[in-house]
Amino acid sequence: MRCSLLLLVLVFAGCTSVPVAVQRSSQADAPFAFNGRVAFKQGEKRDNAGVRWVHSATEDEILLLAPLGQTMARIHRDAHEASLQASGKRYTDHDMESLMQQVLGWHLPLSGLRYWVTALPVPGDEFSIERAANGQVNVLRQQGWEIDYARYAAATPDALPLRLKLQRDGMEVLLLIDEWEAQ
Repeated sequence: MRCSLLLLVLVFAGCTSVPVAVQRSSQADAPFAFNGRVAFKQGEKRDNAGVRWVHSATEDEILLLAPLGQTMARIHRDAHEASLQASGKRYTDHDMESLMQQVLGWHLPLSGLRYWVTALPVPGDEFSIERAANGQVNVLRQQGWEIDYARYAAATPDALPLRLKLQRDGMEVLLLIDEWEAQ
């Protein structure tokens, strides 16, 4: 009985996810990968999904996942095009934002978010930043968006964010990052 109880505890302990305190790269558009959750709200429209995002300077792959882990949509970007697969259909366009808006009805600033998710501004665009006493970004304003950083993986200035809230024109996006993966 004791062995089976101990085995059960060990199995459940292995299922828990602890965020990896990966440090942010100082390089602009550095590769990253994370697993998390996203919630979208605009007016009466509310939606949420699990998210898996793998990013490199030349390619992105974003999976939006249903509560039990099934892939609801796969978004892919490379140097030539962006594509979105959902409900057995494949759509293409010149950018990921247009595809998400057309197919899913979500207006997410993915080209900016690939920087903001690591608490960095998009290079070449005007921005303002408010920092905490430890040097971490509290608020980043850019491209009409206000990004609030509520939680980080560690207390160091170069730690990666775990909780972000983006707001613009009555739209709110909450991104919770459960796990960063070293790239």
